Amino acid sequence: QITSRLADVFNQRCEVNRRASVSGCVINTCGWVKGSGYQALVHAASAFEVDVVVVLDQERLYNELKRDLPHFVRTVLLPKSGGVVERSKDFRRECRDDRIREYFYGFRGCFYPHAFDVKFSDVKIYKVGAPTIPDSCLPLGMSQEDNQLKLVPVTPGRDMVHHLLSVSTADSPDDNISETSVAGFIVVTGVDLERQVFTVLSPAPRPLPKNFLLIMDIRFMDLK
Repeated sequence: QITSRLADVFNQRCEVNRRASVSGCVINTCGWVKGSGYQALVHAASAFEVDVVVVLDQERLYNELKRDLPHFVRTVLLPKSGGVVERSKDFRRECRDDRIREYFYGFRGCFYPHAFDVKFSDVKIYKVGAPTIPDSCLPLGMSQEDNQLKLVPVTPGRDMVHHLLSVSTADSPDDNISETSVAGFIVVTGVDLERQVFTVLSPAPRPLPKNFLLIMDIRFMDLK
């Protein structure tokens, strides 16, 4: 759903920007190439109507994409450069933390983020995706995919600490928050249940530009 929305926005940009329309775009995907990860690759290729797919050192993936993508899509298999090794899970996690830290503090600490309290009553927090339930228990006409994209309210609590939250630009829950652009990101550094506030690290000073927040599974601990 989000990939399709991104493709729509890109196409809209191409309609008003000749340079973008002529140059096209490069889609950099992740290394998750099995199961849902593979389906995400095929969906991205379909949504963006890609004409060239480059597969790096994954012959099985190359053959699967050749089989499943339309005949007009040119699929190319490239060998991996000598000396290149796969990144470990710990290394990828460390790189992700470095990018999050750079978002708040800038390259080599050139930014100075702000820390302030946010009242529970001032914001509405949601997460995308309801718990998986058997197909037989789903409402008539509803699929597991619909359940995975469902917007679920979240009650503020101590379990939010270290979680990353996106600040949605939506004006109401009816704006389809899961597809609405975000103004930026904050990270929860503390929760005070007695005062009914949580402390956030933000790239901009208070107040938050909007009051609809989306909580992620991604966590960031500011240890450096």
